[in-house]
Amino acid sequence: MKEIVCKLLVIGAGPGGYVCAIRAGQLGIDTVIVEAGKPGGTCLTVGCIPSKALIHAAEEFDATQKMLAGKNPMGIRVEGASIDLGRTIAWKDGIVGRLTSGVSGLLQKARVKIVHGRARFRDGKTVEVETETGQQIIRAETVVIATGSDPVELANLPFGGRVISSTEALSLTELPNKLVVVGGGYIGLELGTAFAKMGSEVTVVEAMPQVLPQYDAELVRHVMRKLTEGGIRVLTGAKAIGLADNGEALIVETPDGRQQSLPADRILVTVGRRPRTAGSGLEELDLDRAGPYLRIDDRCRTSMRAIYAIGDVTGEPMLAHRAMAQGEMVAEIIAGKKRAWDKRCIPAICFTDPEIVSAGLSPAEAKAQGYEIRTGQFPFSANGRAMTMLSEEGFVRVVARADTNLVLGLQAVGAGVSELSAAFALAIEMGARLEDIAGTIHAHPTRSEAVMEAALKALGSALHI
Repeated sequence: MKEIVCKLLVIGAGPGGYVCAIRAGQLGIDTVIVEAGKPGGTCLTVGCIPSKALIHAAEEFDATQKMLAGKNPMGIRVEGASIDLGRTIAWKDGIVGRLTSGVSGLLQKARVKIVHGRARFRDGKTVEVETETGQQIIRAETVVIATGSDPVELANLPFGGRVISSTEALSLTELPNKLVVVGGGYIGLELGTAFAKMGSEVTVVEAMPQVLPQYDAELVRHVMRKLTEGGIRVLTGAKAIGLADNGEALIVETPDGRQQSLPADRILVTVGRRPRTAGSGLEELDLDRAGPYLRIDDRCRTSMRAIYAIGDVTGEPMLAHRAMAQGEMVAEIIAGKKRAWDKRCIPAICFTDPEIVSAGLSPAEAKAQGYEIRTGQFPFSANGRAMTMLSEEGFVRVVARADTNLVLGLQAVGAGVSELSAAFALAIEMGARLEDIAGTIHAHPTRSEAVMEAALKALGSALHI
């Protein structure tokens, strides 16, 4: 058996791994990437992209249903509407296929060698890969671990039968009549809302006092209002006990200590994700850990020389764009460039209805860090573009230092606000002050005007409110 010898070995072709490999190839580094599945990882194949496709299909169907019911104030009516979930999933799979093929093409263009199989460490420089044609040995000067994460399985609700993870939820070809979602984080609410809009009766069970506990209550209350309007039942402070004896319902314990049965065709468990390390031989390397995750420094170096780790395997925030930024940085470090990780602003987006985006510090986080702050908030109900699109829910908020007006954070909740994330991140990364945002001409009529208006409000000179 012939061995492969290379300068850089990347294990995992998710967003972090494939970006790292492509950038390394562009920089002339002899690079090999190992991936057991399709290029693109969780995000592209069973996460970000397919879920957003399903969410969009659900929103389109919901809008059509409202036209059918005569609830559209623009005067648009339709005579009938139905959804074929099988065709929807096939459309989603087509998008995923195009993107995975695109990633493969980009890797080949960068002269990266792709090995299909599952890698296992022999030592810090050597891995063995089980491929379809047999075992392949790869020796590398430097290794990047980018193995990603898997859904967390609950001991009392193991996956199988009616109990599914987000992976299976994105491949259902028949709409469940009754869907119970265990976990009210962004994955659970995104998918739960989508299925509700397509016609499922949805109940969300969340152990914490608030759904989306990572976001502040002022943002979440707009999502909660839309969940209620959409007929989604939300149980907070509730604990999933397990399946009923007949296996056709979920038993939950409510905050008052009582138990109730929630009938369900499907039970979607979305209580978090864990690093994917099982069977990789990482335990043989004795790398330092931060809980279940690999510990890294500001250059993504692990405790072993010439071994880096990026993405979900290194912990929160488990976001594709964080992994991509880490992958690009590590490739440049390996090429001899001086780089270090700056995490002051990693935008977080929740694709619920309405959407939530947060960049930098919230008011509470800024105060906890000792800042005296000023904030400005502008509602979409006073934004012309939001009015014309029947989407006046929500607001934009800016958080700044009271002494210098330096922008510390930006948040928004509303329809389509995910597209404001780039402006939010850029303002913080460039060290913008309130005056910079307020003095920038924002095109009219657009939702982005709310960003300027929020800055003006913080300065005490709001124009349209």
